[in-house]
Order: sequence, then structure tokens, then C-alpha cells
Amino acid sequence: MATTSTPDSSSNLSITVERNPSDSRLSELDIKSWPKYGCPPGKYLLKFDAEETCYLLKGKVKVYPKGSSEYVEFGAGDLVTIPQGLSCTWDVSVAIDKHYKFASSSSS
Repeated sequence: MATTSTPDSSSNLSITVERNPSDSRLSELDIKSWPKYGCPPGKYLLKFDAEETCYLLKGKVKVYPKGSSEYVEFGAGDLVTIPQGLSCTWDVSVAIDKHYKFASSSSS
């Protein structure tokens, strides 16, 4: 059984990228009602205390999970889900403009 992940608590935390979701999918999520965030190019150390779903309007980023040399790349037009508990570095090559939403901590 070969694996490239390290046996730490973040080894099974993966980022999901949905490339160019349909307009109906975006409407279903009501993305335009979500808050907006932007940042200039640079490197940012981030820890996600809650799951985040975001839709990039502009930009390009490579996300390196902590302790890994592998990365996930996404950009404008991508719908991305980042798991709770992930520590990572965002290497932003083109300024980011995105809608975002954090998952509610309460369960129904």
C-alpha cells in the first residue's frame, strides 16, 4: 500500500476543485449573496478553522498543504472547498477576488 501523504492529522484533508461550475449550480448556491474577499499577489500562511467554500471571480493561486511539496492550483471560474483543519500556504500569483462562505459549526 503506497502513499505519498505523511501520517499526520492533515493527511486526509483534501481540497476539492470544481472547474467552471454551471450558472444553475452557482444560482443554487446563491453565490452572489456570499461575502467577497480579495488579496494581492504574495504568500499567505492560513489555517482553516471551518470548512470554506469559495468561488474565484479573478486570480490564480497554488495552495501547499503544510508539510507537503505538492500543491493544488485553481483560479478564476473555479468553485473550491477547503476542509476544516487544513493549514496551508497560499501562493497567489494573480490577485484574488472571490465570494466565500464558511460552513456553519452547528449541525442540523
